[in-house]
Amino acid sequence: MRPTGIAVLLLSLTSGRWCVPQHSCQPEDELVGRCNDNVYEEKPTCTELNLGYCNDLEYSRTIFPNILGHQSRLEAESGAEYLLLSVAHGLLGGECSPEIRLVGCSVLASPCRDDRMVKPCRSACEALRRDCAHAFEAVDMAWPYFLDCDRFFAGDEEGCFHPLAKLKARQEVAMSREGPSTIIQFTHTSNSQMYGILKRTAAKCSHVARVYSIGRSSEGRDLLVIEFSNNPGQHDLLEPEIKLVGNMHGNEVLGRQLLIYLAQYLCSEYNLGNQRVQAIINTTRVHLLASMNPDGYELAASEVEDRGDPELSDQEMFQGHLLNSWTVGRTNAQNIDLNRNFPDLTSVFYRNRRSKLYRIDHIPIPDAYWFGNVAPETYAVMKWLRSLPFVQSASLHGGELVISYPFDFSRHPHEERMFSPTPDEQIFKQLARTYADSHATMSDNDTERCGASFHRNRGIINGALWYSFAGGMSDFNYLHTNCLEITVELGCDKFPPEAELYPEWKRNKEALLTFLESVHRGIKGLVQDSDGNGIKGATISVRGIRKDITTAEAGDYWRLLNPGTYVVTATAKGYSKVSKRVHLPRSLNRAGRVDFVLQKVPVEPDIDDHLFPLRDTWDRFDPYNNFERNTEPEESEGGIERQEKPWWWNYFSQSGVSPPHWLLRNV
Repeated sequence: MRPTGIAVLLLSLTSGRWCVPQHSCQPEDELVGRCNDNVYEEKPTCTELNLGYCNDLEYSRTIFPNILGHQSRLEAESGAEYLLLSVAHGLLGGECSPEIRLVGCSVLASPCRDDRMVKPCRSACEALRRDCAHAFEAVDMAWPYFLDCDRFFAGDEEGCFHPLAKLKARQEVAMSREGPSTIIQFTHTSNSQMYGILKRTAAKCSHVARVYSIGRSSEGRDLLVIEFSNNPGQHDLLEPEIKLVGNMHGNEVLGRQLLIYLAQYLCSEYNLGNQRVQAIINTTRVHLLASMNPDGYELAASEVEDRGDPELSDQEMFQGHLLNSWTVGRTNAQNIDLNRNFPDLTSVFYRNRRSKLYRIDHIPIPDAYWFGNVAPETYAVMKWLRSLPFVQSASLHGGELVISYPFDFSRHPHEERMFSPTPDEQIFKQLARTYADSHATMSDNDTERCGASFHRNRGIINGALWYSFAGGMSDFNYLHTNCLEITVELGCDKFPPEAELYPEWKRNKEALLTFLESVHRGIKGLVQDSDGNGIKGATISVRGIRKDITTAEAGDYWRLLNPGTYVVTATAKGYSKVSKRVHLPRSLNRAGRVDFVLQKVPVEPDIDDHLFPLRDTWDRFDPYNNFERNTEPEESEGGIERQEKPWWWNYFSQSGVSPPHWLLRNV
């Protein structure tokens, strides 16, 4: 649709002629034939407004010759300016419309009072250009010459006409009733504005989108997710689930804004018939958590507002944006760094990785973790991770321009920078490359930025090799679930000024879309019994990669793999083991289908089930309800403090196995 509109417009511009008043002709206009030396002077006269594309304006009389020198309605309608306005919606994908049409019509058909032309206001033109110039850049079009704010518009002191005044008033009334529209405005959004935009977007695309809350922040703000799927609210068999998380650190706001823009873009483009966006939404369940730390954002945003003191110089304000909020607003309202607050499963992995009996996937949460300071935001995300079969994820941060991938915690506790790969090192590198290579500048090999240099790595690095920390979200995703998560550092400025938001969107849009598409790689399939029933919790293992994944509720699975040849095995307790040899060619642009049918076999007792009861303990999330229960000691009816059962009590009670006598001595 857009290329066709551009072709028609360019054809009309080359075959037509631009006409402007003789006194307004500029040298550059003469060179391209925009001037007509034979324009004859007519006395301006008011006439009824009868210009098809402009007939819904808030006035009914216009004047000819108009500002551009058109002598009549017919000449105006045959001009290239009128054609541009008529195809603007198709060219710009719905952005900046109807604003650009109304402002353009105020030039083509200015209001007339007492046989005098009333020019449109320069302030309206300047505001329009700030909001809409990016849309023309996106289709490689120059800003229209007839919207030159200095040549064809007047100042307020000259009694000009505000072409957008009534539209803005109507929009404000509509927004107060229905919430913001899905037209992208590249501005910072407060928490309330963010909630409104996401809810309004989901309402506009209710057939493919919905919003839901995964919990609340320390100060009670919703952790709101918008989901896109051709069956929103439901997991479709064999359809992969992917998530993007922004604003984990409250002062790192670019990721938050990009996900808000992405939600609006997916909705609008789906409705406009964008085949690429429709393919993503129809084959993938996408979850966007724009802000994991809305409380920290409030603090960081208020700090930036304080920096906007009009008495500060431009240099001071610019430096304020760069230097502000490296710490202010980073943590949540409890002063907890959320990216250090997840269970440290990486240390558990390092301690047990040499044992062949110990599973390194779906490592359970240590009991001691629940007696620490668990942030409500962390708790909500952990429950979210366990409730959906996520395959792939990205966490969006700021402060650098690089992609890091697990492990983030060094395999040697005293080494701050030590290469610490996961068993899925190669697929993690490919995920990181997918985003970095699709980004406009991230993989440049000659770029140094933010005080560090990643040009030798082409924009990606192992997390622990960069710097080591425990309790990170990406390591937890990998070791506790099937999900592979990378960390995307979007740029040096954690809280960029609004002027940078659209350029950043342009730099990241293709990378975001490509990352969503990349979840369709490797293999997927069903694990069923001989009766065709899906087997939940079956294990899918790949020879040579010591990291298994498990099947979802209906027995479907997804295993991210690079091209190559693999031996894949499906197992489940009480069933036979089945192995298959799988070849994934480089030309394969979607996940290969590999199904398994397992036969039931008698279950024999296994000593390993008691030595390493990992699956059972994995299922016990917060076994003592320690996060939600009151911290005050419980009292019995007699007012005596009730003694808590030891941590192992629930396990033996539920399993039916008697605890050993040496444990009972301590009860």
